[in-house]
Amino acid sequence: MTERLNTAQPYALGLFRIVTGLFMACHGAASLLGVLGGAHGGGTVPVGVWPGWYAAVIQLVGGGLVLLGAGTRSAAFIVSGSMAYAYFTAHQPKGLWPLENGGELSAVFCWAFFLLVFTGPGAFALDRLLPARAARRPQTEQQPQAATA
Repeated sequence: MTERLNTAQPYALGLFRIVTGLFMACHGAASLLGVLGGAHGGGTVPVGVWPGWYAAVIQLVGGGLVLLGAGTRSAAFIVSGSMAYAYFTAHQPKGLWPLENGGELSAVFCWAFFLLVFTGPGAFALDRLLPARAARRPQTEQQPQAATA
């Protein structure tokens, strides 16, 4: 059973990346474009307002990149940091635990994107289709080469 689960790991990770990126991109789209109910129940975040507008741009662009699997590790790192910032500035002052301060979503997003920094994109990623990126990816099953004199 474990071997079968290990075989499916890249696909499960790819689906996790796609869903997490989609959810984050939806948050950014709601804030910037007013879709899906808009920002905070309606409307959009005014352009240039700190930190809301900048956070929304990071959510939309970073979430979209993670969704597509393009520059996943870098995008996930930036999104994770923005979610940590959101948690510690907007939620943590209201209480110690995320359940007390309403910061569960920020905390979970922060850790989910932080995980993607270390695991990479998994299957179904654009990074795996681009020849330049694929050539730089380490080969896990390289054959040792014979030494020549």
